[in-house]
Amino acid sequence: MAAQSLSAVDAAVPASTAGVTSARRNRRGSRAERLAPLVLLAPAILIIVGLRLWPLVLGVNFSFTGDGDRNGVAVGLDNYLTLLGDPLFRTALRNVGLLVLLLPVAVAIPGLLATFIYLKVPGHRLYRGVYFFPAVLSPVIVGAIFNLLLAFDGPLNALLGGLGLGPVDWLGDPDVAIFAVVGVHVWATFGMALVVFLAGFATLDSSLLDAAKVDGASLTQTIWHVIIPSLSRTIQFVFVTTMIGMLTSMFGLVYVMTSGGPEGSTYLPEYYVWIQQGQLNQPALASAASTVLFLIMLVVGLAQVAVLRRAGKEE
Repeated sequence: MAAQSLSAVDAAVPASTAGVTSARRNRRGSRAERLAPLVLLAPAILIIVGLRLWPLVLGVNFSFTGDGDRNGVAVGLDNYLTLLGDPLFRTALRNVGLLVLLLPVAVAIPGLLATFIYLKVPGHRLYRGVYFFPAVLSPVIVGAIFNLLLAFDGPLNALLGGLGLGPVDWLGDPDVAIFAVVGVHVWATFGMALVVFLAGFATLDSSLLDAAKVDGASLTQTIWHVIIPSLSRTIQFVFVTTMIGMLTSMFGLVYVMTSGGPEGSTYLPEYYVWIQQGQLNQPALASAASTVLFLIMLVVGLAQVAVLRRAGKEE
């Protein structure tokens, strides 16, 4: 009996040891699984921190220093007060407000065209390439082309004259120039938003469209009650990226088409930053303007997402 009990103990000890070893391996495996995503994300996080966030922090700090004789000296909010007193910067802010008002139009155009392509209107394959083609052109080329088209004696005014509408000074009238530049920017960039919308349509449940067709819904009703609620996330993304593009990617067009004129009417914060940095050698003031531009994009982006989320919940 004693021998049997000892043998039983000897057999139990290795089994318990094996169980402990297995548990340790499981814990190590689960720990490695938890750490693996962090290890894979680490290079991207370091690049973002090193090339994006850290320069942003340095720029904000630099905006509280002076230019010229006060270079490197802390001046508090002087640069921001100078911006508020500069009529060109105030014009740039007003133009930002105009961009926000025109944003729904800039998003609706690629959205509607993507809808027509998804519904396979005749020639939809050709339209997909035609609509995206302007996105591969540089802003300088686009600006040069439309400088010729929108010239006072250009072909567009010649066409309007033939219709008896009279010429329009597209790039020389302060009340018209900003709309002309924004319109050209929308034409040149909506192809990318159209691709995003088409990607969103790929996730759309086609049975919803079939049900709407069976119920006799019109195209407008289908878009409003089926497509828009189903693509709410895609619409949020396009709203935010389009607004960022308007605020940060129009420098080339403004520089080539109007150089900020006439009378500073086409100034945008991005162009203002370049003028202060490259032309007037006031990097601290340019940093303050860049900080204001960043805050505008942050506030507008968060507001857009909040409004669209609320609209999606109401649906």
